[in-house]
Amino acid sequence: MEFTIGGQLKVRITPADVGKRVSVRRMCESGPQGSVFADTVGVLTSWDNGVLSITPRNGDPVRIAEAVLVAGKVVPAAPARRRGPAASFGELAEVCARAWPPVESEPLGDWRLRAARGFTRRANSVLPLGDPGRPLDDALGYVREWYGRRGLPAYLQVATGAEGTQEVLAAELTERGWRREVTTEVRVAGLAPVGDLDADVSRVRLGRKPDEGWLARYQRFETPGPHVLAVLGGGPSVWFASVPGDDADAPPAAIGRCVVDGRWAGFMAVEVDPAQRRRGLATAVMTALARQALEEGASAAWLQVEQDNPGARALYDGMGFAVHHLYHHFRSA
Repeated sequence: MEFTIGGQLKVRITPADVGKRVSVRRMCESGPQGSVFADTVGVLTSWDNGVLSITPRNGDPVRIAEAVLVAGKVVPAAPARRRGPAASFGELAEVCARAWPPVESEPLGDWRLRAARGFTRRANSVLPLGDPGRPLDDALGYVREWYGRRGLPAYLQVATGAEGTQEVLAAELTERGWRREVTTEVRVAGLAPVGDLDADVSRVRLGRKPDEGWLARYQRFETPGPHVLAVLGGGPSVWFASVPGDDADAPPAAIGRCVVDGRWAGFMAVEVDPAQRRRGLATAVMTALARQALEEGASAAWLQVEQDNPGARALYDGMGFAVHHLYHHFRSA
């Protein structure tokens, strides 16, 4: 917060600052023991009828009555990273999208409608990178219609937490009754440190296509149809890793997928047999895939992990992956 020479706080924002990142302090209560204040930092997404809406990094809009503001100012944009490779939101969003391609896609202005017969939200949601080319309500109506014709729920994948992300759109969807179902962290790291991890990669097998055992361990479907194989096999340079289990007739003990795209290597579908966890298998899979990506000239790594997966988040913390931004899947009401 910003103090004057006399020690007084001042509100230095106005409705003209909508769309900018701000820091505000508000009074929550006042009593014999003194006043209690709360601070909020995020994007000012609206200021109407004496009420501000601020969307912080986590994507949950905070509504604040103008009357309780005691201080406020515009602040610099949030840094895109604390450590790891530098990347803009736009670059990383495009790289992530190429690594998990839909079966069919249609542009709506700068938005991209994606569908893959319901296999994963990522491949069956709108990627709204820019202007839809029409009023928002019209665009959302077309999105509902497009997915409805395919028997699918309408989702938008909306990012928050970095410079150039979509806090305003997240707030507008919330106001229109769209429901946020899941939040995912997009993390980045240097690739060489992952390849240098002290891991036993002697049992890791790499291939260009997922075999039956790999698909059996993935367990995201009952019978993998052509649309599943199209999504999994899509991307610039795709590798699949597996660690055989003790039983040759059982699914692999661990699997993983990596897509190499220029300087980036993206890690996905890292799964371990629950009975064989905490044995370093996930680390071995990622290390082997990282070494392959390094041979192809990649230097930076990314991955996505849902916020309600503390075990995976702890693993990636230990590997040096830092949160770059978040994305949220909003479902139409």
